[in-house]
Amino acid sequence: MPSKSREMVLVAFIQAANCSNYPGSWRHPEADHSFLTPQYYQNIAGTLESGKFHLAFLDDRLAMPSQYRDSYEDAVRYGIRSVKLDLIPIMTAMGLATHNLGIGGTYSTSYYQPFHVARLFATLDHMTSGRSAWNVVTSLNDAEAQNFGLNKHMTHDDRYNQADEFMEVVTGLWGTWGEDALVLDATAGEFADPAKVKRLDHAGEWFNSRGPLTVPRSPQGRPVIIQAGQSLRGREFAAKWAELVFVIFPTLQANQEFYSDIKYKAKLNGRDANDLIVAPAVYVVVAQSEREAEEKLHEIETLSTTIDALSLLSEVFNYDFSLHPLDEPLSDDILRSMTGLRGFLDRVVELSGKRNPTVQDFITHSGRGTVKELPVFVGSPNKIADEMAHWFNSKACDGFVVAATHVPGTYDDFCEMVVPELQSRGVFHEEYSGTTLRDSLGLA
Repeated sequence: MPSKSREMVLVAFIQAANCSNYPGSWRHPEADHSFLTPQYYQNIAGTLESGKFHLAFLDDRLAMPSQYRDSYEDAVRYGIRSVKLDLIPIMTAMGLATHNLGIGGTYSTSYYQPFHVARLFATLDHMTSGRSAWNVVTSLNDAEAQNFGLNKHMTHDDRYNQADEFMEVVTGLWGTWGEDALVLDATAGEFADPAKVKRLDHAGEWFNSRGPLTVPRSPQGRPVIIQAGQSLRGREFAAKWAELVFVIFPTLQANQEFYSDIKYKAKLNGRDANDLIVAPAVYVVVAQSEREAEEKLHEIETLSTTIDALSLLSEVFNYDFSLHPLDEPLSDDILRSMTGLRGFLDRVVELSGKRNPTVQDFITHSGRGTVKELPVFVGSPNKIADEMAHWFNSKACDGFVVAATHVPGTYDDFCEMVVPELQSRGVFHEEYSGTTLRDSLGLA
């Protein structure tokens, strides 16, 4: 019997916020502004499930963008990701509105405790019948630290060192209940077999946790792990722990280079490279004709502002870009002081061709706050499906994280127009495989 052909994974990138990850999205004339209601998120989830998306995951920050001008006022006034709702009620609402769609959420290893995260996602996995995923982040900036009673955010590599131990504790706690520990024999009065439940007794550099977890083994065994490390240290972490790696690179070639590298690193960690799914984030602007799609893209591009870019650059690099004129090169000391996403800094240096980029270089080459931050697939359904299939078949990725230029229009259009084209090419499934997210993704 011939083996099943390779099929791409589709993930939706959602914000529990007033806008999508494109900050100007809330200004779109067709944007839904009911982001403070459960129906908003449930409607998105229903659309994605109708389009057979594998997973929707919610990004998060633990503070408003407030590094630019040392103030939150721009974020509030212009709606630059100034709202960040707690994810668990939203994930629960989305899970209850669907049957097959995976539901993922972002939780930080820097500001929570491992026992809390382990219990939370194990519980969510039960409540969604095995469809939960955890997007592991180490957080970005001092504003987040200050919301949790600290003065400064940890340095980049220290965050990852701490995160490694955090993962050891969380995965250890998920394993404290044996798969068949529950007995549930009411006649004999035996609820569970204590020989199949164990303490963890972890005592480490960063964390201590006795265990056992108070949640029995979940339907998937453990939730799916998502991670977005692109720096050298981040790649080490992803190769060890991640099952779905979400990346942001501007070109096909850059994605191919990352794909090859991270799969190799996974093998060095004793893993099967097929157990690590690579999915770059993209924007998709689709219409029945090329001309209509280009017109839609132009309207979308007009929604972004320079303040959007500078606010989000300051947030992601944990540095106030208002301290410099746009044409001033930033010194080595300043670049070293940036404790945020190192992968973004590497991108700006590489694309600008400058060891010391200017503020304008950061705006131009990061694409932060604009649709140019991600690759943009624009055109007819046939053209977009061709381009996505080309990336997929060129070993640049195993699938895509589809970001929204506006909500709900992006996902309505994609599911209606692009999904059938991908299915007709045999590169995307027509039905879900099994009942859990791991079944759907083909993970152990």
